[in-house]
Amino acid sequence: MAWVLLILAGLFEIGWAIGLKYTNGFTAPMPTALTVIAMIISVVLLGLAVRDLPIGTAYAVWTGIGTVGTVILGMVLFGDPATIIRLTCITMIVAGILGLKFLSPA
Repeated sequence: MAWVLLILAGLFEIGWAIGLKYTNGFTAPMPTALTVIAMIISVVLLGLAVRDLPIGTAYAVWTGIGTVGTVILGMVLFGDPATIIRLTCITMIVAGILGLKFLSPA
């Protein structure tokens, strides 16, 4: 269950990171509210996950999910560059996340 919570926390991290783009510097009320709610949910779920997972593993996986998802959505939604180097780096992050998942004691 801790891994499910951690994955959900990572997905909400993607949500708030992408949401930042839509807040227009926190001047757009609805995107700002949704972004702040996603931030809170993400951190709460991370906090619940670390009850059963090592903090270093959980934090690395949480930020990794957020990083990969945000980079990919940046490419899809905002036209961020999708170079071979960027895609290779994303692949390495995913490999690290999977390594931590499958080699973690919890």
